[in-house]
Amino acid sequence: MPHDALHEEARSDSSYMSEDKRGYRTREVDISMLKPASDDGVQLRLKGVDHSARPTWKLRETVTFYRDVLGLPLIHTISARGWGHPGHPDFLHFFFDAGNGATIAFFYYIGTDRPEKYMPEDSYFYSASHTAWSVDTAEELAQWKETLEGRGLTVSKFTKHEGLESIYFRDPNGYPLEVTRRLRDVEVIDAEDAALTIQAAIEIEDAAFAAGEKMRDIDTVWRRKAKLVEARVGDL
Repeated sequence: MPHDALHEEARSDSSYMSEDKRGYRTREVDISMLKPASDDGVQLRLKGVDHSARPTWKLRETVTFYRDVLGLPLIHTISARGWGHPGHPDFLHFFFDAGNGATIAFFYYIGTDRPEKYMPEDSYFYSASHTAWSVDTAEELAQWKETLEGRGLTVSKFTKHEGLESIYFRDPNGYPLEVTRRLRDVEVIDAEDAALTIQAAIEIEDAAFAAGEKMRDIDTVWRRKAKLVEARVGDL
């Protein structure tokens, strides 16, 4: 059998070719149809992040950056023929050690061009999807900034936000990266505050949607949150 025929046979030998088995990728998640954890009493638990993954169209630059500039060991590569839905290209899926069992991974889809929608841009929407690595001390964070700048990388100033202090930079793909340290431990009161803040925001969003409007500003959330706090204090 010709090589190309074997290749195509391998591509098609997958249940993921079937449209009805790809709902986990294509079906919209309707929250109203889902059951809360309290219904079945099962407490699901995670052990932390295993890996994050993004596509790259710059194989040499990506490997050079993460392995040779950042110094993250390349620890695993999956090389495979295309699989799943029609037109899936052959690919490499490679992983760099990011510490404590976590990795950062990339897909290199052979023979493809980067779609316009995946081009990097200077916007808060684009930067919202990012990878953040942790260090323990101010000295370690300062060492990262000084060392990366010494290696020619443009790095942000130190930025404090709530309980974190961070630096930011980008990789050759334009993907945002962050190195951060915790300024304090997260306490029980932080969880209580988070619950009140999100409850207030959801209530404001629901009311805005019902009126055909959008949430206006954070002050509206704060005012609603203040009322929730007052009600909680009154119940004590």
